[in-house]
Amino acid sequence: QVQLVESGGGLVQAGGSLRLSCAASDRTFSSYTMGWFRRAPGKEREFVAGISWNGGWTNYVDSVKGRFTISRDNAKNTVYLQMNSLKPEDTAVYYCAASRRSDSYYRTSVYDYWGQGTQVTVSS
Repeated sequence: QVQLVESGGGLVQAGGSLRLSCAASDRTFSSYTMGWFRRAPGKEREFVAGISWNGGWTNYVDSVKGRFTISRDNAKNTVYLQMNSLKPEDTAVYYCAASRRSDSYYRTSVYDYWGQGTQVTVSS
């Protein structure tokens, strides 16, 4: 059982930045594909970014490309989401997730473990 704990959310003005962190409890963290998802009020959970077990590939939803960067530090069992040029439409609860698979990284169904989420609010 892998436990994931997100941190770093908060309230920020449009154009500002935040860095989310997700710490994993298990040393097998380095073998997992990691993803960041978000759920805005009244909307379904959506894929934001994903990263392979060794950081060899990253992928993003179009709406965050060029603004968000996903990275990981396997020595620290942590994955990050650097969010720049934030917009009000980025307001959501952000979740990290871990998957044993490397395909279909954008689908919630392939992820085995989820964090509890951290709120990000961007004011205009």
